[in-house]
Amino acid sequence: MNRRKQIEMSPEERATFLSTARTAAFSTIDPWGYPHTVAMWFAMEDQCPVMTTYTKSQKARNVERNPKVAFMVESGETYDTLKGVLIRGEAELVRDLDYTVAVLKRIHEKMLGAFPPGVEEALRRQAQKRVVVRIRPVRVSSWDHSKLGGTY
Repeated sequence: MNRRKQIEMSPEERATFLSTARTAAFSTIDPWGYPHTVAMWFAMEDQCPVMTTYTKSQKARNVERNPKVAFMVESGETYDTLKGVLIRGEAELVRDLDYTVAVLKRIHEKMLGAFPPGVEEALRRQAQKRVVVRIRPVRVSSWDHSKLGGTY
């Protein structure tokens, strides 16, 4: 069996990995044609990563111009513990206040835990200046080097 197939995560393994991962590297293409990569908090919706950004951010402007993006999450400190998922896909900007609030809430709960009462109103104020970035996967790659059993 070829090594790439041997370390590939199953769809279930990818879903579990992405549901617990905290930060992703999100890449768009800037106006000069170079990758623009930033760290983002995110949530998963079906098999699509969702995150929020300011409506006027460079990321949002880049997606408006060119929706082709890359989204990568990786963990591990040594070769034999490396795990990751790379999603190449098409991003869309969703400008819906209620949806933006819901995504913000999911991301904040994932990252910070349950909210005290009244926080949703603060999220609603924040969401007024934000947009949701939703990535539809076109090509997904994954790796879990622990499946090699310590061999390379």
